[in-house]
Amino acid sequence: MKVLFTLLFFFLTIYPLAAQERITDENEARTIFEELDNRRNSIESEQSDLSMVITDSRGRTRSRTLRSWARNSGDDTMSLIIFAEPGNIRGTGFLSVNESGNRIQRLYLPSVGRVQLIGSAERSDRFMGSDFTYEDLGDQDPDDFEFEWLEIGDIHYTIRATKPDSDQYTSLEFDIIRETFALETVRYYNDAGEEIKRLEAEDFEQLTDLLWNPRKMTMYDHKENRKTELSWKNREINIEIEEWRFTERGLRRGI
Repeated sequence: MKVLFTLLFFFLTIYPLAAQERITDENEARTIFEELDNRRNSIESEQSDLSMVITDSRGRTRSRTLRSWARNSGDDTMSLIIFAEPGNIRGTGFLSVNESGNRIQRLYLPSVGRVQLIGSAERSDRFMGSDFTYEDLGDQDPDDFEFEWLEIGDIHYTIRATKPDSDQYTSLEFDIIRETFALETVRYYNDAGEEIKRLEAEDFEQLTDLLWNPRKMTMYDHKENRKTELSWKNREINIEIEEWRFTERGLRRGI
């Protein structure tokens, strides 16, 4: 009986560690992240309405409504966001195009009537006063990261990666739901190892046999004690979207 108790205690003690085993193999971590990326790119197009709620450190909120379009073609991705409300920013648009590994982002401000190219110096700027930066709105291409380790839990894969070309984050951790390969949480760290931002996704809906997407995402800025919530509705996938939508003409035309 004493031996049985000792063995039982041993296995109960080590099992949680085994469930969270850390695998320091870049290729294994990359394989999981690539599966996430492949599933996100498994649809050809998406059109949806969004609401954005920005909450500052004093609890004051600002609300905005947007329309978005996206298209995937192999490794090439294109997305367009146009603001519908409030009136003072209606028609403001953001276009991101990634072709052959070359990512170009443009912002259209109708108040000044010009299109601004988002360069490397602006990537860490807040997007329209939100807690998302232009870098955050870019594709999470596996080739942008250097993977460090993978932990396999009962519910999640957790992946740690660095992003060499980022001026904001030294490292990131991704919680990916094992059953669906949906991204649930991203934690962003600075060079002191402090978590400075966190992205949480929730209320997932199944769009295809392979793809689950959240209906809501919240970006928390710990340093400024702020947050920005994005919610999706009227989501349509694999519909025809005209080529011109993802051009400067589409950016200027608006909704």
